[in-house]
Amino acid sequence: MNQHTRFNLPICLTVEEDAFLHSEEIVKRYIPDIIGQKAMIISEEFLISIYKDKIEDISRDFGNAEIFTMKNASFDEAVYIAKKVCVEDIKVIIGIGGGRVLDTAKYAAHISKAVYICMPTSLSNDSLASPFSVLETYGKARKTFECKIPTAIIVDTNMIINAPVDQTLSGIGDTIAKHTALFDWKLSASRTSSRIDDFAYALSRMSYDSVYHCDEKNMKSCVFIRILSRALVMGGLAMEIAGSSRPCSGSEHLFAHAIEEYYPDVKITHGLAVALGSIPACIFQGQDAAGLLDFFKTYGIATNPQSYGITKDMFADIWEKARTVRADRITILNDVKPDRIQLDEIYNRMVEGK
Repeated sequence: MNQHTRFNLPICLTVEEDAFLHSEEIVKRYIPDIIGQKAMIISEEFLISIYKDKIEDISRDFGNAEIFTMKNASFDEAVYIAKKVCVEDIKVIIGIGGGRVLDTAKYAAHISKAVYICMPTSLSNDSLASPFSVLETYGKARKTFECKIPTAIIVDTNMIINAPVDQTLSGIGDTIAKHTALFDWKLSASRTSSRIDDFAYALSRMSYDSVYHCDEKNMKSCVFIRILSRALVMGGLAMEIAGSSRPCSGSEHLFAHAIEEYYPDVKITHGLAVALGSIPACIFQGQDAAGLLDFFKTYGIATNPQSYGITKDMFADIWEKARTVRADRITILNDVKPDRIQLDEIYNRMVEGK
């Protein structure tokens, strides 16, 4: 084990139809001692209005748990919630929502040492099971904080099937990016004294393989949702075991972080930005990007930077900035410095989808 010898695993991972309707039974089956303890549900205003009846049912199941409407996915908000949880002797936090809600609830549970039950309404990235929360710090600046992974993860396939398609595509993008992340992790280990945790590597590879080689191409099918859910959870567990985000995050993530930091007006989800970054990263690594391009085409994931309003100049600048986003992280960007001609060639190839 390269970072630590102990790691946490969720007690429960349930992926089934109408799982939200049976959340109390599921929790009773796996963690019976928390039934009857004081609980709080965290979600966002628009989700609470869309899923009003479902959330109120879950609240009743957990002893009329207070439904807390979070304002933003920030460090301050997570600390405010944690303080409330500690002061009011709340023992269970239930996060119902997408990445923003789940990251905030997860960090609040980590600080307050409450049991955390994760109930995603979409599968946009692997943060649902990861030991990290990405939160706003000052203004729009964001930072990744270490925290404890969920005690239970309950995925309702009906909820995910009805979630915006872009959210599911984003989750697919985050999973497929492990292809270039694992290459970068190996490269980093060969340059430093750190070594790769074989089990974490295998889990991350399995996460990628299960989606990349999936025979079910219909994103609205329960089979696909189940495979994607498990893939995202496997990615989170790979990070927990490795003690870092390296099994899931390489140069393609630096590209996504550079967009978030320097081009916040670009309308693109984290997972889709990572998918976009994985194609040039693949080329920089000397790997063939044709398989990724074909895969993204199959699921209708746009790999044309223009479709997100990213011009040639922006594309080149984002890759320049990507080197500086996390200077401590060794990736292929430490070895190659593509010139403008090569970047323009890659950009044109992506525009044409070849």
